[in-house]
Amino acid sequence: MLFLGQGATAQTKIGGIAMPNVMKAGDQYLKMNGGGIREKMWIDLYVGVLYLENKTSDAQKIIDADEPMAIKMRIISGMVSNSKLEDAVRDGMDKSTGGNIAPVKDRMETLIKKGFADDVVDGDIFDLIYIPGKGTTLQKNNKALVTVEGLDFKKALFGVWLCDDPADENLKKKMLGK
Repeated sequence: MLFLGQGATAQTKIGGIAMPNVMKAGDQYLKMNGGGIREKMWIDLYVGVLYLENKTSDAQKIIDADEPMAIKMRIISGMVSNSKLEDAVRDGMDKSTGGNIAPVKDRMETLIKKGFADDVVDGDIFDLIYIPGKGTTLQKNNKALVTVEGLDFKKALFGVWLCDDPADENLKKKMLGK
């Protein structure tokens, strides 16, 4: 059995890609709630994993919660680019806010501008880590790129994957542990 103090953590394979079962968010450890593969037109784009303090399959409860949580994305296709990620975030946040993007639009653009400035390559890992009172931090390959304040922003961003009209319904179900 491996313990966190031994420098190794247990992992789960998703589509052949090893993803950690535990993720640190601030001073707390979050557990893998579920994960799957984001597909578009039969192409596997990335592995997405949702991490929570306490497992749940209630998407709206997760979206509304003001508690630490994270989404980890590991790029598994050369088809993913900066511009495609930017477009996906804009489209997904528009859907997750029911078209009422105005309250979070400036912060969304800040996340996009600072978070997707460098080229995206196969193997890159993006982490979206929400900490109450601090905001949502976007990391790329363990380097913090930007932190965006606001629970309303976190709701809109996590809604990209968990809202009623998510980017990928199958990935949503998998992230919810279904």
